[in-house]
Amino acid sequence: MSDLLVADSFLVANGKVRGLELHRERFVRSCAEAGVPAERFWDEQVGRLPGFGRWFPRFELTAAGELAVQLRPAPPIGGRVRVAVHEGPDPRTAPRVKGPDLELLGKLKESAPDRADEILLLDTDGTVLEAAYSAVAWWEDDTLCFPPSDRPILPSVTARLLRRIAATQGVEVSEHPITPEDLQHTTEAWLVNALHGIRPVHAWGASPIDPLPNSRSPRWQSDLESLATRLP
Repeated sequence: MSDLLVADSFLVANGKVRGLELHRERFVRSCAEAGVPAERFWDEQVGRLPGFGRWFPRFELTAAGELAVQLRPAPPIGGRVRVAVHEGPDPRTAPRVKGPDLELLGKLKESAPDRADEILLLDTDGTVLEAAYSAVAWWEDDTLCFPPSDRPILPSVTARLLRRIAATQGVEVSEHPITPEDLQHTTEAWLVNALHGIRPVHAWGASPIDPLPNSRSPRWQSDLESLATRLP
């Protein structure tokens, strides 16, 4: 059993964070569901985060009911990714809460075949849910798509920010299931999370790399980074 009941991480780059209020909302809600109030703790600890450098702090609620923060240097930011598909049922015990399954997901990602950078998890009907450490988004022509939000997926802060950008730019957004096979043939597929932002999928399994010359990701990554605000 994991020592973590709840966890939440976000990138702090020179004192600025994307979607900090959404991370707070998700962490506080999950802690409340576990019977632990976390609002004051969150606000106090966020106020102590460094205003310089690159950090990837992790806020935690342990199985002992203790709140804690790990102040960690931010790992290198990745670019394009090779993706594999997990062969088997979704192994998570709490897919809508970040924390309890982090260790399991880390091992799953490390064991991905074909030296893949990430591994996709599937629902019982064989459609894509998310990756081990990332949400999934894709383009169908000019429509930005996501798996249905009522599926067993983590409420992704980065996906919510992408929806905000889409709304401001008048981009149509759609939610619907998709199989891994169909995902490979969309206009473009992305993995998104708080550390990397957007990482376009440029290879599936052992397939050759697609150079993605017309990827939308650089512009949308720039738009995403523009949403970062100063720590309080």
